[in-house]
Amino acid sequence: MNFPEHFPVLHTERLLLRETALQDVEGVFAMESDPVAMRYWNTPPMDDLEQARASVNRAMSHFATRLGIRWSIVRRADDVFLGHLSVFHFSEQSGRAEIGYGLARSYWGQGYMNEALRAVIDYAFGPLGVRRLEADIDPRNQASLRALERLGFQREGLLRERWQVGDEISDSALLGLLARDWQARG
Repeated sequence: MNFPEHFPVLHTERLLLRETALQDVEGVFAMESDPVAMRYWNTPPMDDLEQARASVNRAMSHFATRLGIRWSIVRRADDVFLGHLSVFHFSEQSGRAEIGYGLARSYWGQGYMNEALRAVIDYAFGPLGVRRLEADIDPRNQASLRALERLGFQREGLLRERWQVGDEISDSALLGLLARDWQARG
């Protein structure tokens, strides 16, 4: 794998995927305090702006320490924060990484996440040199499962009762995508 020296900014037709920054704190809080948007997340909704500030600071430190890359997804036209997308849990030896994402509810159903995922998958299998991407999704999150499957991810397993958030226990559906399968799709 080729972890970048400088943060990789990605451009799509409508979006800019840039490094998470302090200017994103309010957008992160708006998204991650929404109980509907956070329904299938592995943490409870935020209830304090300081939690969002800590999340942004953590994301910024992850790139510096090579633990992960978290992009803020913003519209190119007006720099409005829509959500974030991360590549993390790198295994250099195995050429593997995990992908995770969230999108503010007001932007659901507009194709933004598909557009952002395509850009990040291209980057991961291209310059980053990853051979395999994995996703851990709550199997009740049908919209997220469909989004990944449309991009060629395959369901590869189910981990029963993997997460506990508050009093709720949930399973994890594991999905994977290989670089060769992505490239074969064109």
